[in-house]
Order: sequence, then C-alpha cells, then structure tokens
Amino acid sequence: MPPHLSADRPAAQPPGRGSVDALISQARRLKGDVDAVRRDTPSDASDPQERWQRALCDLALHQLHDLDTHLGQLREGPPAPAAAPPDRAAAPAPRRGSLLSRVGSAEWDLLTDEASWSGELYQILGRDPATAPLTLDELPSLVHDEDRPKLTTMVTDCLVDAKPIDGEFRIVRPDGEARTVHMMGEPVLDSDGSTASMWAVLRDVSELRRCRSAVSETRDSLHHHRHQAQTEHRIAVELQEAVLPPWRGSLRLPHQGPETLDLAARQLPASTSALIGGDWYDALELADGQTLLSVGALTGHGVAVASGMATLLGAVRGMAMAGTQPGQLMSWLNQLLDATVQPALGSAVCCRYQPDTRTLTWAQAGHPALLLFRDGTGRRLRAPDGVLLGATSGAVYAQAEQTLEVGDLLVLHTDGLVPGHSAADSVHLLLDLGPRLDEAGTAQDCLRLVVDEFGDREREDDACVLVARVTS
Repeated sequence: MPPHLSADRPAAQPPGRGSVDALISQARRLKGDVDAVRRDTPSDASDPQERWQRALCDLALHQLHDLDTHLGQLREGPPAPAAAPPDRAAAPAPRRGSLLSRVGSAEWDLLTDEASWSGELYQILGRDPATAPLTLDELPSLVHDEDRPKLTTMVTDCLVDAKPIDGEFRIVRPDGEARTVHMMGEPVLDSDGSTASMWAVLRDVSELRRCRSAVSETRDSLHHHRHQAQTEHRIAVELQEAVLPPWRGSLRLPHQGPETLDLAARQLPASTSALIGGDWYDALELADGQTLLSVGALTGHGVAVASGMATLLGAVRGMAMAGTQPGQLMSWLNQLLDATVQPALGSAVCCRYQPDTRTLTWAQAGHPALLLFRDGTGRRLRAPDGVLLGATSGAVYAQAEQTLEVGDLLVLHTDGLVPGHSAADSVHLLLDLGPRLDEAGTAQDCLRLVVDEFGDREREDDACVLVARVTS
C-alpha cells in the first residue's frame, strides 16, 4: 500500500522485537486474569450487578484479544504485498461469536478502477476469495440500506476533500448475517496533488459493539434496580414512621395516658440500612381505661412487608379498641394473615393492662415471652400456647394473666434484640440486667440501658423493644 505523499518526515522505525514480546506477555497475563474473573461470574445470573460485571469482562477480553493480535502483527512486521491469484482457496470463515476481531485492508485505484483486497477483508465481508474485489461503486451493495448514505458521504469526502475516513456501518453478508464494520482510510495523492487512489483498513467490530451494548444494558438495568430499591426503601421507612408511635423520649399516650404506667420504646435498625423489616411496637390507651401493649414482627423485608406490618398493626388497634381480648385478637390476626394474597408469617405478643387491679392479660403467637423484673430480679413469664401467625388456619390462642406490683418492670421485645445469640441465650443476657434496671429511675432510663448494652451490635434484622414500669 503506497504511503501518503503528503508526509514530510521519515517513517518511524519499528520497535525492537524484545519490547514487543514483553508487551505481548503482559497483555496475555492480563487476559488470563480477566478471564478468571469472567469464569467466576455466573453467566445466567439474575442479579443486574453480576450481569454488568460479566459484560464488562467480555468487553475487556474482546479488547485484550485484539491487542494481543495487533501486537503479534507488529512483531512480525508488515506483510509483503502480493497479488491475489485467481484460484486461491477460500479462507475459513471467522467463528460466529468469536471475541477476536478481524482486520482487513483494501485499496481502490481511481485511475484504473481496480481494487485490491486482503484475504481477511474477504472473510469479514463473507465474500468468496476467488471472486474479484468490489469497486467503490459496488461496495454499497453490501451495506445495510440505512447505512449506505453514511458510507457514501465518507467516501465522497475522502475523494473530493481529502478527508480521512473514520466511521462505522453495517454490512449484510451473503448468508444474511449482519456485521458491524469500522472503516479507517485516507486518499493517496499523486505528484500533482490529485487523488489517485484510496486505501482503507476495515475491522469487524460486531462482537465489540455487542459487548458494549451488553455493558450499557446491564448498567441501565443496574441503575434501574438501584433506583427501585432506593424508592422501595424510602417508602418502607415512611410507612414505619407513619404508623409506629414516636420513640424519642417516653411514649406519649393520648390525653397524657394513664399515670400508672411509665412507657418507653425504641426500634433498633438492621446494620444494613436497606433491610427494612416488619417489626412494630405499640402502646394505646383504650376506651375502657385499659392500656394496650404490643410488639410483633412479620418475616421478610421491603415495602410489601412494611405495608403488611401497617395493616396488621391497624387491625390490632381496631380490635383492641373494640374490646377484643388478647387470645381472640390473635386468632383473628391469624385469620387475617391466612386470607392475604401474599403468604406471610408473623409473631406477636399482645397485652391489656387493667390499672385498677394491676392485672395484665396477654397472649402470644410464636413470640419471645414477656420478661418481668421485680426488686432487681428478672424472670420470664410462662407463655400461653400460640403458634406463629399465618402458620395454620383456625389456630386457637390461649391467654394468661399476671398481677403486677408497683415498681415492676415489663420488657417486651421482638426476636433479634440481642444479635448473634439464640433466643434462650438472649433471655439470659436480658435477665442479667435486672440489678441495673432496678437502679434506673424511669422507663426511658431502662430503655437507654438496654439500647446501650445491645443496640450497637451488628444485627442482620431490625428489632423493637418496649419497656413499661408500674408507677402506682
């Protein structure tokens, strides 16, 4: 291929063979490292993050393959020009889906209207090497209809205005397969400055574009997934804040609440802020002068669980306000979960406190039992029978009564208050706080002691704790 006659400096000397070999070794080591990462990434992963990682690895491997090939060509030096014999054998077609790009070259002589193609260009375009190369006028016949004006403009600008060619277009091979080709070329000027011929290098970039498209699509999918997760997280947090009583300071019941109970509660979030669960706590002054105390949790995370928690808590409040006793209330909550479209499991404990007699009536559904602290000593109240909410249809829930004394402290909590420990160990750790809780002045002081002891630990799920001290 003749040099551009407008060049006014000597051709650069090729790099030493040793330096090119070193670059080839580095490229191949890097290619092996990237391929190892690619193999470790699941090919059918449903996670957008994993799909994005694999697409990036495919793209990097594609480019490293090209770099390895081009460095090898640089090491071997420029090929000797040779005329294509009319009876040359057909070169093997490139492998479908191969990561290796094909690079071919061509020159069109404008004076003789002859064309010369390399064997690689025949492979790229899917042409029989035994046939004559296409002239510039015939070349658009291989190009996709939508891209023909682009090719025509590039060639015209090159021949008329001596502008370099640098662009892409799609070709349609004889077997119907569409490929994307990147073309770079320049005009070759004769001694009087007119265009004598045009040379070009054409590269099959179909796999490169496919990889880039996969990266773009998975990146967009990942962004959408993250945006959706952020939106769901915000909605779940807003649902929690809307339905749970405020916990900053002592719980404030309507009309200041009964003076016989000092109340405080707190929700402890999971270490991963994205995990918004269905835990709740509640304290409600009832129409008959009694007080409702309840804590509970739905399994799972996200908007659906937070919405289910809000529905369940609303049902608890409504039935308690209507005078429903804890055992019957649990039975109806179980029916409510059993009738929902989305299956769900939950645990709960529900108490009604009668201040005149200091009687606590309570029921539970697969939930940690109440803890009673008296005179610095804690014990676990014996739980009445009750299975998880939503576990079985028609479940019956027993209820129990406990007479309290002035100074008694009740602790209601959801599972996971003491992370990293079994339910039995958690109870023992909480009961060990008895002497320190006895010294605390208010329910808020007791709550702060519990939170200081267990709140800063890494937890996989959120938890709630409610403290009630009998004051009179």
